[in-house]
Amino acid sequence: MTTALIFDHVRTPRGRGRPDGALHEATAVHLAATVLAALRDRNKLDTRTVDDVIFGVVMPIGEQGQCLPRLAALQAGYAQEAAGVQINRFCGSGLEACNMAAAKIAAGSDGFIVAGGSESMSRVPMLSDGGCWSVDPVTAFTSNFIPQGVSADLMATLSNYSRADVDAFAVRSHQRAAHAWAEGRFNASVVPVKGILGEILLAHDETVRPSCTLADMAALKPSFAEIGRAAGFDALAIQRYPQVEAIGHVHHAGNSSGIVDGACAMLIGSASAGKAAGLKPRARIRAFAEVGSEPTIMLTGPSFAAEKALKRAGMRASDIDLFEVNEAFAAVPMRFAEALDIDFDRINVNGGAIAMGHPLGATGAMILGAALDELERSGKSTALVTLCIGAGMGVATIIERV
Repeated sequence: MTTALIFDHVRTPRGRGRPDGALHEATAVHLAATVLAALRDRNKLDTRTVDDVIFGVVMPIGEQGQCLPRLAALQAGYAQEAAGVQINRFCGSGLEACNMAAAKIAAGSDGFIVAGGSESMSRVPMLSDGGCWSVDPVTAFTSNFIPQGVSADLMATLSNYSRADVDAFAVRSHQRAAHAWAEGRFNASVVPVKGILGEILLAHDETVRPSCTLADMAALKPSFAEIGRAAGFDALAIQRYPQVEAIGHVHHAGNSSGIVDGACAMLIGSASAGKAAGLKPRARIRAFAEVGSEPTIMLTGPSFAAEKALKRAGMRASDIDLFEVNEAFAAVPMRFAEALDIDFDRINVNGGAIAMGHPLGATGAMILGAALDELERSGKSTALVTLCIGAGMGVATIIERV
């Protein structure tokens, strides 16, 4: 098998996913074309050598449909030889795109692949695609569907996480992200997004709040209490987990992932392709895995995916220097740390989606890139990246610096 290598990555800043957000005027294809062009230019890449462009797009409808990665590649000026495909594994799509690229490289079928994701949540809102999971009665019944926020509160209840616990995690995410930006830790990988007249729309993540406090968090009302109780989803959760007497609703807008716009692109390839292009690899992909998990609580998948990837790599959690766990809700990385017995000093050291946001299709590739940058900055060797996924799934990837 051919070793899959990471040569480079870039991402946009993450803009607030609302009509008043800095990136609202930028379409998802524009965001994707921005990172594709930047990746090409900084590596002097002959795009005729790019076999495929694989992007995660979680709402692949309207202006985010019609095979956006192929069209973005053409818009970015890539050679017509570069194909494109978009995938949807919910929140894990961006990392899954990287894993699919790694598998194609390992199989020897491709030389270079650009993988990543793009999502404009301000223009194509979450749940715009509908779907049978929450709409079709038979599907909802079969999967014992409850909204993801109620699942997060169920997880916190089962793990005995208090409101103060999850709020403290959220404050730390903002503090770490603000510190990372202040130290310039993202500068090498973040490319500004420009408007049609060439003006810079955004150059920094828009939702980081350096001065937020526990008191600020405490002032926010729980987001999922009403739908949990009034719509009967709490009862469904308790029916599935009868050891719970009542759901403690502790998650809110401040300790859940932010809704944002953004894109990311990562150049993955073989050693021979890199040598021919005169590019030096930065890391190799040691292993990856995906799992299905219990769909009602749905957010426990990261620990199981991580354990599966570690087994495939012949490693243990203690062999990993850094972890990136998507902060869909504060309880997710908290439970992950508990399940794998990991200190928080090794998890999301530069903040996460609570502070910087979660542009659904792009996040997995973004945090894989963040892990690589931090390995290089800190002189460490190995990182594991993982995300929880709707309907009960998880995805994980292990990388090692070259």
